[in-house]
Amino acid sequence: MPYRTLEGGRVPIRMWTDPATVEDVALEQLRNVSALPWIEGLAVMPDVHYGKGATVGSVIAMRDAVSPAAVGVDIGCGMTAVRSTLTAEDMPDDLGLLRSRLEKAIPVGRHAHKEPVDPSALPGLKERGWYAFWKAFDDLHPAVRGRFGRARGQLGTLGGGNHFIEVCADDEGAIWVVLHSGSRNIGKELAEHHVEAARKLPHNQDLPDKDLAVFLAGTDQMEDYRRDLFWAQEYARRNRAVMLALAQNVLTRYFGAKRCKWDELISCHHNYVAEEVYDGTELLVTRKGAIRAGAGDLGIIPGSMATGTYIVRGLGNESAFNSASHGAGRKMSRNKARKAFTLEDLAEQTRGVECRKDGGVLDEIPGAYKDLETVIEAQSDLVEVVAHLRQLICVKG
Repeated sequence: MPYRTLEGGRVPIRMWTDPATVEDVALEQLRNVSALPWIEGLAVMPDVHYGKGATVGSVIAMRDAVSPAAVGVDIGCGMTAVRSTLTAEDMPDDLGLLRSRLEKAIPVGRHAHKEPVDPSALPGLKERGWYAFWKAFDDLHPAVRGRFGRARGQLGTLGGGNHFIEVCADDEGAIWVVLHSGSRNIGKELAEHHVEAARKLPHNQDLPDKDLAVFLAGTDQMEDYRRDLFWAQEYARRNRAVMLALAQNVLTRYFGAKRCKWDELISCHHNYVAEEVYDGTELLVTRKGAIRAGAGDLGIIPGSMATGTYIVRGLGNESAFNSASHGAGRKMSRNKARKAFTLEDLAEQTRGVECRKDGGVLDEIPGAYKDLETVIEAQSDLVEVVAHLRQLICVKG
């Protein structure tokens, strides 16, 4: 469907959803963003909902400025997926053993690897440049210098919340591994430091929301943030690559190397900043809960624990700054979900999926999320569907 336009402050608010379905607090956030002095454009995805700093599901294009709170504390959070030569017919009737092996290979929640992962020991991992990547840690903000060991130990770990590792089957029966995670504690600490620093700058004192405080181009603060931001985004991408290699290794050992081979992986951030050019102007584009969907770009749009995932190809719609939604999007808060649903509801809504069905993941119940099919339909001018996946196994922290 074509986007709808709401009147904003300095720029119109382009919405790929019905504004009447968006919470008032989220609409207020969007209006605040649209009034920022540095704003060049604002696009709103169909999974939009209220978030800290800026609305989840928003694409904020600014000239010579970036808001660290609008990026969020999980810098570089995103998705990675890969298709295998396995088929649904290869999968055992009882998936519990595979799930337990995945959970043993990849720490979840607050856990980390007892010994840092050696990337060279992971067959199939194509990431290079590890020495230079870790050497750059020395240049990060002094506040995180003591976190090197923790960052090494958390590389290749999932975390909690809405992060997941899944084994899925597409409509043709091919088996995929799909995962969702970000920059773990190191990204969080870097983000929190820069958010606090931005709030104190004089040019941010009259903003309607201090969480929209920005760094300005040409300043030391901006250069420090960009250095830490882009390193954390790289950490997040490498974190997912290592996890994916660990998961692939589990399946390869289970089914055998001759039966289990892998295509090229698909990876996309959905909490990040990119330097992009529109109408000849260099902009800093913040996607908070949105993926890049330039012409031909492959992306991943998940639903929830049991409602599937879409592999999509971008159509390059510059009205949306070449973007699309990052998922189905929540329709209720975690606290509300815990009050609205029971463990019986969770078991029923995740029927047929090998996953946790306890109180620790009740706030991740599918009923707490928007309808994925509706979200996909609303962005038919942003992406085309390449594959539809359904979960067989879902691992959560």
